[in-house]
Amino acid sequence: MYKIFKGQFDFMALRKAAMVMSAVLIIISLGSLITQKLNLGIDFTGGSVIEVGYPEAVELQPIRQVLETNGFNDAIVQHFGSAKEVLIRLVPRADQDKAELTSQIILLLNEASDQSIDVRRVDFVGPQVGEELTEDGGLAVLYALIAILIYVSLRFEYRFSIGAVAALIHDVLITLGIFSVLQLEFDLSVLAALLAVIGYSLNDTIVVFDRIRENFRKIRKKTSMEITNDSINQTISRTLMTSLTTLLVLLSLFFLGGEVIHAFAMALIIGVLVGTYSSIYVATTTALALGIDRTDLLIPEKDSEELSRP
Repeated sequence: MYKIFKGQFDFMALRKAAMVMSAVLIIISLGSLITQKLNLGIDFTGGSVIEVGYPEAVELQPIRQVLETNGFNDAIVQHFGSAKEVLIRLVPRADQDKAELTSQIILLLNEASDQSIDVRRVDFVGPQVGEELTEDGGLAVLYALIAILIYVSLRFEYRFSIGAVAALIHDVLITLGIFSVLQLEFDLSVLAALLAVIGYSLNDTIVVFDRIRENFRKIRKKTSMEITNDSINQTISRTLMTSLTTLLVLLSLFFLGGEVIHAFAMALIIGVLVGTYSSIYVATTTALALGIDRTDLLIPEKDSEELSRP
């Protein structure tokens, strides 16, 4: 740790081990996404969500039993934030109006408990809307990656752009993989967090790439590996301070912000950690593997004829 803050740590010596770890995490993530898939929220699947509050802690089993008895076998019942709050998820029913469905559920809850019930929230999303959100969300991530590929190619060099996009795909896949492995709910807020992670990770990567380009043009007697390592050491204090301050805010949101934004905060926490790592190892290692060299970043010198022209 002392060498890191003194700018003397050999980051590139660990690049092979880091790439092996990244490959293992991506394989696990893809395997879980294929087998378990994501635990999609109501935003994508469609259905009704009813959140109710009780004066005192309540057991979930009696609620589940009364719902199953009345034909709601597919209802998902869980505590939401505390033992006094209950969240009920229902798949959409084509033969029943959503207002009638909500009224029926609330009536059954009143019958199942002698406590007064406070209805906190009622949401409904149709299945068609859910399908459209799934498609539009995926396209949003794809368009963001394509735009980043073009932007970094124009600003730096195409091998840097491939490295940047590789790091972003790495971050998105691992974040999705963790949500799939842990079966955390994936809703629109998590999708928004993924897009924010792409922007955050790209910002870190651009800072590192900018310093690498500057050092390639300034330092002439070092190899590409040595220049890259020096550049990471020169920017690592800024990267760590940015990540730590961001994590402090996100941890506050996660522990104090309530159950509603838990998944959003979790996605950002994972994204910041993975994004900081990928900016150091995945993006730069990919660019080096593609053969980036100082000659690719030198500013073309004007010949004597061009200099003599008015």
